[in-house]
Amino acid sequence: MDERRAAPPPDDHDDIVYPSAIPFVLVHVACLGAIWTGVTTSAVALCIGLYWLRMFAVGAGYHRYFSHRAYSTSRAFQFVLAVLAQSTAQKSVLWWAAKHRHHHLHSDTVEDVHSPRQSGFFYSHLGWIFARRHDDTDLGKVADLARYPEIAWLHRHELVPAIVLAVLCFLVAGWAGLVVGFFWSTVLLYHGTFCINSLAHVHGRQRYVTGDDSRNNWALALFTMGEGWHNNHHAYQSSARQGFRWWEIDATYYVLRLLSVVGVVWDLKSPPAQVLRNEQRLGRKVVDRAAAQLAERFCADRIAAAVAATLHGAELATLRATLARAQQRTADTLSTLQLPHLPSREELQAEARRMFAKTPSIDAIVDRAHELIVAAVGARLAVAART
Repeated sequence: MDERRAAPPPDDHDDIVYPSAIPFVLVHVACLGAIWTGVTTSAVALCIGLYWLRMFAVGAGYHRYFSHRAYSTSRAFQFVLAVLAQSTAQKSVLWWAAKHRHHHLHSDTVEDVHSPRQSGFFYSHLGWIFARRHDDTDLGKVADLARYPEIAWLHRHELVPAIVLAVLCFLVAGWAGLVVGFFWSTVLLYHGTFCINSLAHVHGRQRYVTGDDSRNNWALALFTMGEGWHNNHHAYQSSARQGFRWWEIDATYYVLRLLSVVGVVWDLKSPPAQVLRNEQRLGRKVVDRAAAQLAERFCADRIAAAVAATLHGAELATLRATLARAQQRTADTLSTLQLPHLPSREELQAEARRMFAKTPSIDAIVDRAHELIVAAVGARLAVAART
């Protein structure tokens, strides 16, 4: 009934042990080196400064620029953003953007690479990164970026910026600078970024119907410089601004505005007024996904069993014979009959208003959900007719 619940292909599996996770674990272990190096004031200042600088590079670079092209900039500053972003050791700009664009195409469906709904919290938070099937980069999704030789070079040498930064931290503040300044800030950046994939699809509020589980989370927004306004982002992905309300703190956007004043970036995209007022009509794909969510609240197996139990033997036999003759038109056939236990449109609409944020497309969602339920019940009764 829904791409969210479709069975994964038989060869869709992950390794039990991820060899590529070993460096990731070692970075965490390296943080314990502070026991021997000590925690100096200069190292802590380096840690704090590098966290916020590189979090900006993740949000403004990896995400808003390279993944969504939410603003324009020069080729030189594009390279600076790429170097700063890759200094976080979160793989290359091309890999990151390709995976993120794929995520938006299939958000919270079985095709999503990191959905808590599909694979659980831990896998969506970090497990997916190390699965062998996610190693490759779909360059077709990032052809607009791969055409730059310097970006392609960074893709082939993805750890160079992080290694250079680690060396600089050592030169500036010694071993404490390396451990506290570089490794501590890198680990904090890892989990700050990963929380958007995991927590921002589990905890928070939904202002917009987006057909997925994206949520606005003010706490995440604070320590990710605005990335926590995730439901806003899914409602209008190409916006340079993710905090749509004045009180939704979006530090990344504020920095971008300052950079636009001095001409470093320009053409910052904003959501149209209809989106801000939540008056936009939803596309068919979002309507279908939201309708599938609504239809899931009404168990087709239970409804079909209740229909079968309510009808008399002759009535049930006639219904099954009709559905068997209808073959692929079971939904159309059922919709012409007044059968017990099928939810009414009013019931569906009431449940939809409880589930979803305000949207002018609520009727379209309800109508589509009714079609899905009727089709699912009809299919189950038709199968019973052949047994």
